[in-house]
Amino acid sequence: MQKTISLQPNLSPPLILTVLLGYFALLIAISWATGRGAGNESFFIGERKSKWYLVAFGMIGASLSGVTFISIPGVVGNLNSPNGAFSYMQLALGYLLGYFVIATTLMPLYYRLRLTSIYTYLEQRFGFWSYKTGAFYFLLSRTIGSCFRLFLVAIVLQRFVFDYWHIPFPVTVMITLLLIWIYTFKGGIKTIVYTDTLQTLFMLLSVGITIYIIGAELHLNFRGLIAAIRESPYAQMFFWNPREDNYFFKQFFSGAFIAIVMTGLDQDMMQKNNSCRNIGEAQKNMFVFSLVLLVVNLIFVSLGALLYIYAEERQIPIPQKTDYLFPTLALQHFPAVAGIVFIIGLIAAAYSSADSALTALTTSFCVDFLGFEKKATLSDRLMKTRYLVHVGFTVLSLLVVLLFNYVLDEDVVSNVFRAAGYTYGPLLGLYAFGLFTKRIVRDHWVPLVCLISPVLCYLLNMHSADLLEGYEFGFELLIVNGLLTFTGLWIISKKQ
Repeated sequence: MQKTISLQPNLSPPLILTVLLGYFALLIAISWATGRGAGNESFFIGERKSKWYLVAFGMIGASLSGVTFISIPGVVGNLNSPNGAFSYMQLALGYLLGYFVIATTLMPLYYRLRLTSIYTYLEQRFGFWSYKTGAFYFLLSRTIGSCFRLFLVAIVLQRFVFDYWHIPFPVTVMITLLLIWIYTFKGGIKTIVYTDTLQTLFMLLSVGITIYIIGAELHLNFRGLIAAIRESPYAQMFFWNPREDNYFFKQFFSGAFIAIVMTGLDQDMMQKNNSCRNIGEAQKNMFVFSLVLLVVNLIFVSLGALLYIYAEERQIPIPQKTDYLFPTLALQHFPAVAGIVFIIGLIAAAYSSADSALTALTTSFCVDFLGFEKKATLSDRLMKTRYLVHVGFTVLSLLVVLLFNYVLDEDVVSNVFRAAGYTYGPLLGLYAFGLFTKRIVRDHWVPLVCLISPVLCYLLNMHSADLLEGYEFGFELLIVNGLLTFTGLWIISKKQ
């Protein structure tokens, strides 16, 4: 087997491996310091003692993940994509509205009920089957979403690092997941709050240093970089054709609902918020996080434009798969320091999303399906059960990532949001119906409604051009799915 990737001469695979091991050793040290004496309460909600500013900063990395780190900069130059040019910022602006709804509507509810798993609200509001349906859709949604993100990072590590040792892709994924499991299995959310903060810092430093290096290579100062972006074909941010996927109002309201479901209705993200001392600190965390995240997203799309400008200036061919653009330039064309910084940022992006997802999946399954909160007197046995569940989701993630390796053929960010439209839609409908109506549902029919809604949504999406005079759905499919679920719940409900 021939080596197919040519790195910078002073950026050898052993050097990259040394950096990875050093970074992992740091995470292990944090895990050891925060996980000593950790029980189930510490694992699930950090004993409700997390500092809000650490949660806010760490959530940036968990929200961005490898998708934003690699796929968003790559898709900027694909002007035929719904996220081409700066159109992704239309989604990001919608996030602000979504986070405001979360902070003012959902978080007060979660704190008032003192929820460990946010899906126990559905049991109190509707009943047993609604509760299990909501928890199931979270497990499905988060497993698919986190594996999308992990897959993206794994294929980059495979192509640019592990192929040098002829290590098969399944082994690469297995090693990555094993490292994540080692530093999360004991401390859980108490550890994640600190590791996510560190990983967010490394990710942002990586992007900042890369932009500085591009400026130095092109002999442009900060104003020169801004001018180069403004004069490029990638700078358009707002799109006003209602029939296009990147139409402003489609993207804006899709972004708002994506934020609501992928943060406010997601155990992974809300588990961090629920670990704050009180509702005031948790809301402060959400407001600060949302504003900083908007700026960070702008930096990432700006990086994407600069990557394309640099490639065109140096006459470097653009990879057919745009997700490879950033790693190709960082590891093959930028100075070696940029390659090292990129690898650190990449690993930070991978772990900041995957580690918290693994913790949240374990929490949801233990609380929602094994009833941990109702078995507090069996704490020793529950610790062993929690370890086994943690291992189980690690193995499941491995299998799903390997499946993605055979079926995905487009930029990962589009796959993430498309999947969210189908899997988070029922959750959106359930919570909207519970919060904004006082009607009582026939609980045993709820799983059927939440199964039919995504199927109808899929069929509508497949035939929308014929049925709606050429209209094609984009990310607003999530809203349609939620409305279908809401309508179905209304049909099977009655007045209180």
